[in-house]
Amino acid sequence: MTHAEAGILYAESTETLRFIKGHQWKTFGASLITYLGLIFIAGFVNGAHALANKFMAITILLATAAILTLIIYQFWMHNEARKIDLIASQRSIFFRRVQAIKSAREGNLHQYTLLISMVISVFLGAVVVHLALNAITTS
Repeated sequence: MTHAEAGILYAESTETLRFIKGHQWKTFGASLITYLGLIFIAGFVNGAHALANKFMAITILLATAAILTLIIYQFWMHNEARKIDLIASQRSIFFRRVQAIKSAREGNLHQYTLLISMVISVFLGAVVVHLALNAITTS
């Protein structure tokens, strides 16, 4: 029973990791697409100053929410990876060798580099929206 349970838990955790990673990328992409939409709408309606201020507030809220969500997803992925490591430690030597091909340090470097890149991109996207709204309202 223990071997079967470990297999089920391992499969569940790897599927959860895929789910989280997918949602992390969707959150990132959706925030950038929303930024483009705000710029387009502001330009389309000829950028009234009051509307631009509201759009900037929306941009700040969106950036904050997206960054917090990305960080929460990262913690969730970390917990799932710890579960996978614990399950793997009880598996065969061959299984552990295959899993050890990519070190935990390398995996963390990749994950946190991507997280930092996403956070910086979301932040820079908000800056671009701010600059675009200023340009639209002053023209």
